[in-house]
Amino acid sequence: MRTDRSTAGDPAYYTIREAAWILGVKPSTVSAAIRLGTLRAVRRRSRLMVPASALARLLAQPTADGGEKSR
Repeated sequence: MRTDRSTAGDPAYYTIREAAWILGVKPSTVSAAIRLGTLRAVRRRSRLMVPASALARLLAQPTADGGEKSR
């Protein structure tokens, strides 16, 4: 379920499940990153949501092994 679409048609926020799919990890990994402060999240309508801008920043960072991310 994508909510709060931006003007370009892409969502401005993603659920934890959607963010996990985009990052290629489990939802629990996304939740842990939020708890550790590695990934920003906000409360929207009582749900924890990940801003698209936070995902874009995370995806733009190089990986630990120096390679490119697959997504």
